[in-house]
Amino acid sequence: MLFPTPQGLHVSGFDLAVIGLGYVGMPLAKEATTAGLKVVGVDVDPRKVDALNAGRSYIDDLTDADLDHMLANGFSATLDASVLADSATIVICVPTPLDEDHRPDLSAVEGASATVAAHMVKGTLVVLESTTWPGTTDEVVRPLLEKTGLAAGLDFHLAFSPERIDPGNPKYGLRNTPKVVGGYTDTCRDRAAAFYARFVEQVVPVSGTREAEMAKLLENTYRHVNIALVNEMAIFCDELGVDLWEAIEAAATKPFGFQKFLPGPGVGGHCIPVDPSYLSYTVRKLGYPFRFVELAQEINERMPGYVVARAQRALNRQRKAVNGARVVLLGVTYKPDIADERETPALPVARALLDLGAELSFVDPHVSKWQVDGTDIPREADLAAAVEGADITVLLQPHAAFDLSVIEDKARLVLDTRGVLAEGSRVERL
Repeated sequence: MLFPTPQGLHVSGFDLAVIGLGYVGMPLAKEATTAGLKVVGVDVDPRKVDALNAGRSYIDDLTDADLDHMLANGFSATLDASVLADSATIVICVPTPLDEDHRPDLSAVEGASATVAAHMVKGTLVVLESTTWPGTTDEVVRPLLEKTGLAAGLDFHLAFSPERIDPGNPKYGLRNTPKVVGGYTDTCRDRAAAFYARFVEQVVPVSGTREAEMAKLLENTYRHVNIALVNEMAIFCDELGVDLWEAIEAAATKPFGFQKFLPGPGVGGHCIPVDPSYLSYTVRKLGYPFRFVELAQEINERMPGYVVARAQRALNRQRKAVNGARVVLLGVTYKPDIADERETPALPVARALLDLGAELSFVDPHVSKWQVDGTDIPREADLAAAVEGADITVLLQPHAAFDLSVIEDKARLVLDTRGVLAEGSRVERL
C-alpha cells in the first residue's frame, strides 16, 4: 500500500529520534539510517550511549561493522533529551516488564512520554512501539503528551506500531517483517504509515491504536498457549512411553491446519513470558480471568522444575544424588545462537539445582560470565571436557557452535530438553 508524503511538517534537524536503545530501538535506528534518514538515539544509560558512539555494539543483531556504518551516516546516541525538540518523528522503544506481582509496569513508558512532552514541538509524530495492554497509547501516553497544551490529532500525531523483532532470526528483520500501524486518528495513522514505509517493505494499517496493541498481544499469546500445550504433552507422554518428538514431526507433515511447536525447559525472552500477562491484566479489569493465558502461564512456569525433576530421576537411576553431583548446563540464553539472557529458563533450572546441592557449571559460547542470584557459575570453555567430567549434562539451548556428536559420544548422562540428540542408553529427551 502506498502512502502520501506528509505535508506541512516542521523543519527538523533529525528525521527520527529513538528513545530506548535496546533490542527494539537499535534495529529500528539501523534500518532508518540505512534508508537515508538522519537518526539520533536517546537513552538514560550512559554506558549504552558511550558504547554506541564508540562503535561497540551490545545487540545480537547489530554488528560493530553495522554500527560503524550507522555512525558514518550520521547516527549518534545521546543522554540529552533536548534533541527531541529537533526531531520530526519520535519513537518510544522502552521496556515494559512485569512488576513483582506480575502486573504491567509502565513506568518506563510513562517516563519516556513525560520526557517527550517536555521537548515536543507542534507537528511532531510520536509512535509507541513498546508492547503493552490495549488502551495504553490513548489512556496513558496521550494525556501525558497533551499536558503540553498540544492536542493529539491536531497539533501532533500519535500512533502505536508494535515491535516484531526476533533476535537472531536470519530470515526476517525489521525491513521485511510487515509493520502494523494504528493511529489515534486516521490522519495520525497515515502519517505513521508513511514514515515506516520509508524503510519497511510492507505496512499494515489498522483502524486504531487498540487494534494495533491487541495484534501484538494476540501474536505472542498464540505462541504462549501452543507452547504450553506441547509442554504439558511432554510431561504425560514421558509417563505413557510415547515419543512426543516423533509424533510432532509426523503431525507436521500435514500441509494444512497444523503448526509445529516444540516443548522445552520453559519460555524466555521479553515477549512470551511477559506479553500474555498484559492481556490477562486487561481482561481481569473486566471482572473475569483469561483462563487460557493463566493456565498456559502455569504450565510453562512449571517446566524448569520438571527439567530438574527429570535430571534428578536420571541421576537416581545411576545411584547418584543431585546433592554433590556435577551438573553442566549447555546454553544459558533464552534461545539458540544469541547472547540474550532475558527471562531465560536456565535461571530457574540452575536455581533449583543449586538448592538441591548440585555442583553447577555451564558452557555457552555467547555468554562469558553468568550469575544466579549473585553467585558466579563456573564457565567451561571445552565442551568435550565439560560433558565428560559431569555426572549429568542438561542441554537447554542447542547453539550451532555445539558439536552434538561430542555430547552424544563423551557425556556420561544427558537430558536433552530440545530433542536434538539421538536417544540412547546415556541420552534421554524431555
